[in-house]
Amino acid sequence: MSTAMPTGLIEQTPQILVVEDDLPLASFIGERLESEQYSVDLANDGPVATEALNNSKYDLVILDLNLPTVDGITLLRQFRPAHPRMPVLVLTGRSSIEDRVLSLDAGADDCMNKPFSLLEFSARVRALLRRNYEPIEAISTVGDLTIDRRGYRVERGGKEINLTFREFSLLEYLIRNARRPVSRSELMENVWNQPFDPSTNLVDVYVKYVRDKVDADFDFKLIRTMRGVGYVLSDE
Repeated sequence: MSTAMPTGLIEQTPQILVVEDDLPLASFIGERLESEQYSVDLANDGPVATEALNNSKYDLVILDLNLPTVDGITLLRQFRPAHPRMPVLVLTGRSSIEDRVLSLDAGADDCMNKPFSLLEFSARVRALLRRNYEPIEAISTVGDLTIDRRGYRVERGGKEINLTFREFSLLEYLIRNARRPVSRSELMENVWNQPFDPSTNLVDVYVKYVRDKVDADFDFKLIRTMRGVGYVLSDE
């Protein structure tokens, strides 16, 4: 387990960066992950984490919000555009829903409050790594809509469309499942990595955000509501 710049990678071993300024906790997390056969690097602040991310390819970042120099939310917003598919698990000692929402909107895939169950922590790490290893093409096209996952770009009819990270993730999931209806529950579980809560309209709100950007200026609407089912993105 290294504490500054990453050393060599072990082939086919998931590489995880733990960004945590509480050194005993960082070491504990690192040892836990290494006991599960992951390769782990540690960074205790934003600049060290940024340098590590610029020099190595990680399969998962575990990020504390309460960091010195650069807070976790700011750091996440800085590196997320360059690493759109890299899973990020946020750890926070803050209990407010607002901090959780901020983390997810800034690009986190999942959040856990401290203190946390090690069994649940390990399960969430495995779930995020499974998602990252799904084979997927860099560029997908449906009709006149194109999404470039590596470049974090979306175009329709040759016109670039600017999306937030969460909007991009939602559209990416819809286009990955093009022409197949997906439920609100499926979207919540795969885009937000959260169980579906029927009392919230979060999915519908974000679908509207994406629709307003993707479909508003075009006569043919790609994103459609399937009553009683969910949504479908289709050029048919």
